[in-house]
Amino acid sequence: MNGWTNLVIAIMFEIVATYSTKVSDGFTKLIPSAVSVIGYALSAYFFSLALKEGIDIAISYAIWSALGIVFISIIGWFVFNQSLDFFAVLGITLIIMGTLVINLFSKNWRL
Repeated sequence: MNGWTNLVIAIMFEIVATYSTKVSDGFTKLIPSAVSVIGYALSAYFFSLALKEGIDIAISYAIWSALGIVFISIIGWFVFNQSLDFFAVLGITLIIMGTLVINLFSKNWRL
């Protein structure tokens, strides 16, 4: 697999792990707690593979963080009925814009 595939897999595991942390009810439910711990471990593993394949750490972490925040916010909205106020949406938008600036204009960007 290439670095970008590993990064996508790392992001997916991080999203699953974060969701599982929420439904684990403070790590009092065994299955979601186990999924959370294993998910974070697998996320870190695949993230390390993405870095090993040569994706710059700043670029990969920006993408990982931005996509994680966006997808977890969407899950929170639809699954847990958590609302996002103006400033939450503004903050998420700024994170996405910052990630786009890094990826579109940084000299460190490479496929």
